[in-house]
Amino acid sequence: MQGSVAWVSDALSVLPPQMRDPVLFAIPFFVLLLVLEWVAARKLEQLEDAERPPSGGYHGRDAVASVSMGLVSVATTAAWKFLALLGYAALYAYVAPWQLPSTQWYTWVIAIVGVDLGFYVYHRMAHRVRLVWATHQAHHSSEYFNFATALRQKWNNSGEILVWIPLPLLGVPPWMVFFAFSLNLIYQFWVHTERIDKLWRPFEFIFNTPSHHRVHHGRDPEYLDKNYGGILIIWDRLFGTFQPELFRPHYGLTKPVGTFNIWKLQTHEYVAIARDVRSASRLRDRLGYVFGPPGWLPGAPPQPRVAEAAGTAP
Repeated sequence: MQGSVAWVSDALSVLPPQMRDPVLFAIPFFVLLLVLEWVAARKLEQLEDAERPPSGGYHGRDAVASVSMGLVSVATTAAWKFLALLGYAALYAYVAPWQLPSTQWYTWVIAIVGVDLGFYVYHRMAHRVRLVWATHQAHHSSEYFNFATALRQKWNNSGEILVWIPLPLLGVPPWMVFFAFSLNLIYQFWVHTERIDKLWRPFEFIFNTPSHHRVHHGRDPEYLDKNYGGILIIWDRLFGTFQPELFRPHYGLTKPVGTFNIWKLQTHEYVAIARDVRSASRLRDRLGYVFGPPGWLPGAPPQPRVAEAAGTAP
């Protein structure tokens, strides 16, 4: 143990003094986030080994693909979040006009609500900007909705890192940003299930629930690009993206990828973007294929998520 502490101390010594404390305090919650993802992924892997009835909503190869993507995301998340940790610590130490005390209740409110609002912003952008959608679509690629689907995570977390930058700029300690994200991660796990029906109406009004999140994963026209909230569904109610559950959704992409290969599930949309950009003759069209909404076509109105699996060809 003393050797580990000494190693951390030596590693932090290369940082400017103003950044050392923010990084040191953030490390436990950085590790907590990784452990949560690892334990959840391993637990789902063990559950999948057990025999499940068809009504359980699990498909063997689909669940294995989801859990495998979750396990790989542990490593990729570690890299992205460590970069974020250093950046947040620098902003907190050098740029923030004040440093909020972690002992005050309002700092916790700012951290937890701020992370959740940032998630809503990122999540909505991920469905409306094709380049960002390319990182997120893997999570929607399963045609099943269960706890394994919750582990079907992206490998590129750069978008989330950027939307949380305002928090250390406002003086929220970096370790609190990571702790708030850990809470957000825990909460979002349980909403990936068909086993829980609609809950108490006041709870459904304020919080994201399995009913709300089933809508988000639906590929039905009524459900496309709705209910982006992480913990709170009030963001969707405030910004016009809320949709109640009317019927059991059909899950997955509007154009299924048709593979359980986790590399293809993660990268196929990047390949489709590159193919569309190469085929375009005008700079405006190239930019549209990259930064327009999924399904964008030159001279045509946007159609949400028609380009998920195989480029923009109808």
